[in-house]
Amino acid sequence: MFGKRSLFRVPKHQQFDYKPMFYDPQKEELEERLKSLRELQKEDIEGTKARIASGMRSSYQADQAYRKQQVLRSNLILAGVVIMLIILGYMLLNVYLPQLNQFME
Repeated sequence: MFGKRSLFRVPKHQQFDYKPMFYDPQKEELEERLKSLRELQKEDIEGTKARIASGMRSSYQADQAYRKQQVLRSNLILAGVVIMLIILGYMLLNVYLPQLNQFME
């Protein structure tokens, strides 16, 4: 009736162009380290920036014990403040709740 043309358009199949590639994590890590070393050895402004950033990263990673100590100290202070607030709230409720009940009646 309509010949080769149809009333409804039929979608064409999708084609995928997948090219598998080999991934070597050790080679990637080596290339990344070599790239960072080349950046550190440059004598221009970018090399200086890279050296400063590298120094900051290494000092941050080296002071893990200090950071752990500071986090523990901070957590203890926070726990102490919470306990003090709970005690203060309990004391205020014991002292002022009876007076508040008398006032409401």
